[in-house]
Amino acid sequence: MSPPTSAAPEPDDALSTLRQALPARAATAYGADHAFIPWAYQGALLAEFARSRGIDPAEWLGRCGVVPGQALSARQLLSMLAALQPLAGDVGFVVGQLSLPGHYGLASQALQQAGDLRQALRVLCDWPARLSPLLTPRLVESADELLLVWTEACGAPPSLQPLLVDMQMSAVVAMAQWLGGGRSLPWRFSFNRTRPRELSRHAAYLGPALHFGCQVDAMRLPLSAAVEPWPAAVAGRAAMALGALGQGADPQAAWRGQLAVLYDHLLGEVGGDPSLERSAQRFGISPATLKRQLAQLGTHHQAQLDQVRAHAALYLMLLRGQRGEAVARTLGFHDKSNFRRSFKRWTGMTPGLL
Repeated sequence: MSPPTSAAPEPDDALSTLRQALPARAATAYGADHAFIPWAYQGALLAEFARSRGIDPAEWLGRCGVVPGQALSARQLLSMLAALQPLAGDVGFVVGQLSLPGHYGLASQALQQAGDLRQALRVLCDWPARLSPLLTPRLVESADELLLVWTEACGAPPSLQPLLVDMQMSAVVAMAQWLGGGRSLPWRFSFNRTRPRELSRHAAYLGPALHFGCQVDAMRLPLSAAVEPWPAAVAGRAAMALGALGQGADPQAAWRGQLAVLYDHLLGEVGGDPSLERSAQRFGISPATLKRQLAQLGTHHQAQLDQVRAHAALYLMLLRGQRGEAVARTLGFHDKSNFRRSFKRWTGMTPGLL
């Protein structure tokens, strides 16, 4: 059941801090089959991992339908990971550790030139097509904490989603430790899945603060730890690569996956009119075409809208301390019981239980 809609909220509403994580400009969307990722980037990294484990590259890549040296799509990268998963159970953690800053052109240079972790995370979120093409990072800042949330870029099989989350979280942890001079940080991790039977790899690569059965995949860190200058930081150096990116030296770096762009649009529409028709207008296509494209990614418009509303509600309740009635109004619900039913459908629990 969809809630009644109201006028679009003012820019300084309760969700303004959350919306600060949205890109400053409308991003170009890439689909799952858009081959724009140079082989020398993530493709070569996966191939080197396979070689280190004695996996025959020709046989492995042949099963994936991938030709070495050719540009890759997100779907092809996913198929490469899926083929490696049963052969090497730690592929997500190990590849993650090697992923960032990476060798992905100017975006990787901007990461290495960052003065502290907060600046690096902003770079990560601003240029996701190069640094994190399979999952989209979103940075939410409060007065004393940073929250890095991971959402889908352009679809992934449910069986592969845990691997992607583990890989990207491991990448950020390893990057922060390396660029931070080896210092371990007090990360806390939330996982939108049930607790696995074996946690030794999570503990070894991420740390002990692991929380499963949550409603979102996220990493939390005190702001004080994120703004401590890195040992190799040089004042003003970060502007070099960032300046080139900002001037369009690598325009594809700012692209976002189709589901990420839809998430951005729906978050901006929360409390207003988040309809399929308006979302289709954002992409310049018909509602029927958008519906078909989402089905090809294994999802639909209502599921994406539910996810955005759930994330917004959790943010308002858990980070802003708002009660259910205020949250319902912000999300465009005029009936508290309607919001309660919807919230339970989104999260599996009532606002009171949360």
